Amino acid sequence: MGSSYESEGTYFEEKEVSLMEIGSGNYGCSHYKRRCKIRAPCCGDIFNCRHCHNEAKNSLETNPLDRHDIPRHEIEKVICSLCGTEQDAQQYCINCGVCMGKYYCAKCKFFDDDITKNQYHCDECGICRTGGKDNFFHCKTCGCCYSKEMKDKHRCVERAMHHNCPICFEFIFDTMKDITVLRCGHTIHLECLKEMEKHYRYTCPVCSKSLWDMSKLWSKIDQEIASTPMPAMYQNKMVWILCNDCGANSHVQFHVIAHKCLSCKSYNTRQTRGDTATTCSSGVAEIVS
Repeated sequence: MGSSYESEGTYFEEKEVSLMEIGSGNYGCSHYKRRCKIRAPCCGDIFNCRHCHNEAKNSLETNPLDRHDIPRHEIEKVICSLCGTEQDAQQYCINCGVCMGKYYCAKCKFFDDDITKNQYHCDECGICRTGGKDNFFHCKTCGCCYSKEMKDKHRCVERAMHHNCPICFEFIFDTMKDITVLRCGHTIHLECLKEMEKHYRYTCPVCSKSLWDMSKLWSKIDQEIASTPMPAMYQNKMVWILCNDCGANSHVQFHVIAHKCLSCKSYNTRQTRGDTATTCSSGVAEIVS
């Protein structure tokens, strides 16, 4: 027969599991499932999460002078969604005992019931990340966490994620959307990159370098140029071009389709001097399509 201590232990374990699960998945917002709300330290208003606060306080309906983001690390007070008790931020409600977030970070005052994201706190980033700590490393030069598959393989750009997405202008460092790192080291939302591809944009919107290996396209342009006779008025035109990929300057014969870098053979170039102003973007788009 088991002892009374064993029975009490089982009781408390079952109670803890119950408090962990009560209301789980039934509260929160479109950003996070959690069983508490936050009181914003900046304006004193109550919101489901910091994203809800920022969306409301930066909406077009808000007076421009009153628009602001919440200072996320200054959050101190939360309100239990089940019993309505306001209290200092902590994982379990001081009144009803319910778990307000299966994942809780005391440093970020961050709650989330969806632990399938494998959240972890990065001290060097200063925020919580998703994907599992064992799968990421923090690059001190770039100032952010990258997949371990990129270690020693990515091009470092100082504070690579501490800027707005060059397409949608959302701040990338703490975005909830998937991001990708380009060959040049710059970062962009993955969905923004896919949107660029739909519009035949194949260069980094920050530095203009090619997004990936374009050698097959360059061969296709070679064939197109070889089969396109130049009008007599352009046959002796020479122009100076700058290669966006390798940075070399070349003096080449003008062509209506594109200009080839004499150094790296890329067609990702721009004309810098010459009699006739043109770019390769329209010709390349036609060939790709």
